[in-house]
Amino acid sequence: MSFIGIDVGTFESKGVLVDAEGEVLAMARRRHGLSTPRPGHVEHDPESDWWAGVAAISRELMAHPEARHVRAVGVSAIGPCVVATDAGLVPLRPAILYGVDTRATRQGEALTATLGADEVFRRGGNPLTSQSAGPKIAWLKDEEPEVWRAARWFMTSQSWIVARLTGEVVIDHGTAGYFHPLYDLGEKRWDLTGCEGFIDEERLPRLAWSTEVAGHIHAGAAAATGLPAGTPVIVGTTDSPAEAVGAGVISDGALMAQYGSTGYFIRVSTTPITHQDLWAAPFVFEDTYVLAAGTATLGTATRWISDVLDITDAEDDVTFGRLLALAADSPPGARGVLAVPHFSGERTPFQDPHSRGALIGLGLGHSRADIARAVLEGLGHSVAEALLTYGRAGVSIDRVIAIGGATQNDVMMSTVSTVTGLDQHVTVSPGAAFGDAFLAAVGVGTISDPSAPDGWRHSRRTISPNPDDAAQLRADHEDFVAAYRALAPIHRGRFSDD
Repeated sequence: MSFIGIDVGTFESKGVLVDAEGEVLAMARRRHGLSTPRPGHVEHDPESDWWAGVAAISRELMAHPEARHVRAVGVSAIGPCVVATDAGLVPLRPAILYGVDTRATRQGEALTATLGADEVFRRGGNPLTSQSAGPKIAWLKDEEPEVWRAARWFMTSQSWIVARLTGEVVIDHGTAGYFHPLYDLGEKRWDLTGCEGFIDEERLPRLAWSTEVAGHIHAGAAAATGLPAGTPVIVGTTDSPAEAVGAGVISDGALMAQYGSTGYFIRVSTTPITHQDLWAAPFVFEDTYVLAAGTATLGTATRWISDVLDITDAEDDVTFGRLLALAADSPPGARGVLAVPHFSGERTPFQDPHSRGALIGLGLGHSRADIARAVLEGLGHSVAEALLTYGRAGVSIDRVIAIGGATQNDVMMSTVSTVTGLDQHVTVSPGAAFGDAFLAAVGVGTISDPSAPDGWRHSRRTISPNPDDAAQLRADHEDFVAAYRALAPIHRGRFSDD
């Protein structure tokens, strides 16, 4: 018996074939592009970026002998995205991505004014930010009315993929929880009151829990992917909850720190908790919830600084190794250079799409190494400020499990732990696709108790606060926050039309 999990990320899609004991039998991945047609607009092409990758990965995994025993399929993807399709599930335009896409700032502000900030927060447990999908649907009506009128469905990334596999249009409660102000967190249902001018419930997917079976692979999808017709496909979720489950972040008080193209953080609870500076939503299992945070840049910033410093190689690992080696030539604190790495605005806690990056304190004596270290430490300060928001909200963090490729960024990781005082237990696992396979196994009953799955966990190393650097980095962190606040009015005036 085996399970397939596929995750569609910002820059690549990954898939795994896993047996019933949690052993990864095969892996596959495909790179894809990212489009930024205008400042603040970040898009994917669902057909070429998502479906082509899913089909190729599926065919590669199905070539493994054990794939003939595949029991179920799970899919996750970046989100919340907005995908407008016709009745035949054909996308009418490129998909509008999650919080890194800031195009709908004006619509979010207008909705907040119309509904009232208190009502928006009461309904969804969140203010409207760039992470909110509702304003992006309103943006389509305002800016691309022909697309809006033609759309039969407004769904998210994994919903569209699951629909292509099964013909069923369904969304998990966890992702729907980010379609604010269209979802009622307390009632766990769509609530479009005051939003009828740009959306109606018939154009939104059916709600379900992540581990429910959405449908079964139909003949057309089987021909395209090689997956056996009739195989169950679960509803799935976004990549971050799938990562959390795969890493073992299930218990109350545990927090997953996902270090990828952006930073994303999920704190699990058995009761709903809301706070103005954090994002509340259901988790993947019924009667579980998350309180989440995120940063707008992380791995994307390391790509950028590598290009700027001209150390980019065709192999990502080589590029990253060069960057870390260069940064190591500068001491903690980067000899006074401080970076605010808000290259795409910032999310938690500032929720400021207009913020931009800055290097502060540069002098003629500074080097490329100082700039490299400052940017990596700046990313650590961004993450630390997001995590410190939980404490200010009165929410404890009992255990941090860190995942993602950027956990290899020791400069950033040490900065995070030293500033926050938190140990981070790094989990080496195949990522969200592994979580998808796990959820698929739960969905068809192979795993009956998600909290105790023998064999479905992976090794860890621990990153602890560094007392030798604590005074320097904590002082730098105070300056980091002060620098953002001082620069915010300037950036708002210069970039408010992005």
